Amino acid sequence: MPISPMNRREFVQKSAVTGAAVAVAGAAGAGTAEAAQPKPAGHGPAKCPKTWTFSVLGTTDLHSHVFDWDYYLDKAYSDTKGNSVGVARVATLIKQQREAKGEEHVLLVDAGDIIQGTSLAYYFARVQPITDKGAPKHPMAVAMNHMRYDAAALGNHEFNYGIEVLRKFESQCHFPLLGANALDAKTLKPAFPPYTVKRIRVPGAPDIKVGILGLTNPGIALWDKDNVSGKMVFPGLVEQAKKYVPRLRALGCDVVFLTDHSGLDGSSSYGDELPYVENASNLVAQQVPGIDAILVGHTHVEVPSYTVKNDETGEDVLLSEPYCWGYRLSVFDFELELVRGQWKVTKKTAQTLNPNTVDEDPEIRKLLEADHELVVKYVNTAVGTCTEDLSAAESCWKDVPIMDFIHQVQMDTVKAGLSTSDAALPLISVAAPFSRTADIPAGSVTIKDIAGLYIYDNTLYGKKLTGAQLKDYLEYAAKYYHQVPVGTAVDTATLTNANNFWDYMYDTAAGVEYEIDIAAADGSRIKNLAYKGTSVTDDQVFVVAVNNYRANGGSGYPHIAAADIAYSSTNEIRQLMIDYVTSKGSLNPADFAVTNWRLTQGGTAVFAD
Repeated sequence: MPISPMNRREFVQKSAVTGAAVAVAGAAGAGTAEAAQPKPAGHGPAKCPKTWTFSVLGTTDLHSHVFDWDYYLDKAYSDTKGNSVGVARVATLIKQQREAKGEEHVLLVDAGDIIQGTSLAYYFARVQPITDKGAPKHPMAVAMNHMRYDAAALGNHEFNYGIEVLRKFESQCHFPLLGANALDAKTLKPAFPPYTVKRIRVPGAPDIKVGILGLTNPGIALWDKDNVSGKMVFPGLVEQAKKYVPRLRALGCDVVFLTDHSGLDGSSSYGDELPYVENASNLVAQQVPGIDAILVGHTHVEVPSYTVKNDETGEDVLLSEPYCWGYRLSVFDFELELVRGQWKVTKKTAQTLNPNTVDEDPEIRKLLEADHELVVKYVNTAVGTCTEDLSAAESCWKDVPIMDFIHQVQMDTVKAGLSTSDAALPLISVAAPFSRTADIPAGSVTIKDIAGLYIYDNTLYGKKLTGAQLKDYLEYAAKYYHQVPVGTAVDTATLTNANNFWDYMYDTAAGVEYEIDIAAADGSRIKNLAYKGTSVTDDQVFVVAVNNYRANGGSGYPHIAAADIAYSSTNEIRQLMIDYVTSKGSLNPADFAVTNWRLTQGGTAVFAD
């Protein structure tokens, strides 16, 4: 339930210069204004230097991790690799870089996915929305303003809470949110600034002009279709980079730096649902001449330094991805030489730094401690009880009650909203095991227990699939498992995530019974598919309760995106689960629909029921 906050935040005020830059950026199709920076003081003309260095520091996929804290477990973050999370620690690394290299030698950029991902993010989007009159600023705006970011690319998760929340966040930032391929659906002009140009002052020599181009992910058109359809369109990264990189060079930029919310392996999770590549940063580097370096995001991996040769020029493009959540900071170092009055890049390197050895920035702690404590209090709010401990530890290979909880809420909600004719159809549910560490304890159940199980801000659909389409759907899901021939021992440590199919992509189904034969080849693994004990026929029609991400084509499942809609809602599934426990008072696995799926190996059950 919502908690009334005591707002004790110290606000960071915009400078007049930043306000002017934002005003210029509002012009349709324009980049942001060149940043005004004061010239260094001196007592006479400086000798013209022939070389100069500067750095671009980069973060990505911060997902509203401010402090080194796990809101789902209500304790300091920890993992087996000793990582820390949060921009508060990263801010200390950034201070060290600025002190070592000089303030005028450092730019700071982000590659997107800023305002979604933690309970802190959810609180300021839904519980006490930043869009409410008199509401405080978004904590990420406060933190990033304090850290003096120069620019950030839009991530796909920026659109999860709707365009109004995103626009409000944008208005609170002292730096531009860039999206050269986020276009107004009617005018096809940029809906956000495509680029910004920063000047690095060099005493006694021309300024170094750094053009920063931001590109977001085309998958937004699918994943957040409900929020962007008819309002924005998202063409490919390569296509838009070909338009804007020459423009930045024509503006006299000595260095062109891209910040891409897109991975670097040329893959797409959505199959052929879109004509544009999801992870296209390598393709941009290869196919678009004139780029010096790219900060990569979206895929939550660490790539300290990666080089791609441009097809046209033969020049090397430098790429780096600093993992996610503030795990790492990318550092691009550039060396330049002044040649006939023009700065030329002579050397560039990249690396990632780990913030786990430094302390959090005390100023960020001071600015946002009250917000953090407010959210801690919220997530620890009790909503009911549970009759037994429900663990997700085995949810990726066993039918477990904690997953049945998700299915039950989805089916109950869709059932209540169906028309009379659709209510006569068999109703089933599909859902993914988002977190293997989720656990709802016996006894008191809090908001954080449920939020830790359902970590995404998905809404709910009911879509119609035939029996044949449902079998195809489940066959697609079954490619999640590595093939294990009969007679070979099954090791759960190596069983899952075949075909780069991650946990969030894998759906189980409730309301039908079926087996997944891991000894069989992909495409022929679903056995004995039945509804209430009777084999499912190809032409039988089902209503399938499914989240909006999957319903709109996320992860490339067959049939579901084009299927007829029987139900839709803007209510988030996580909140529906909280409401379910609140209304019943007690969570009892005996009340859940039994999923009845299991893994087999040539017809023999792999695990005991």
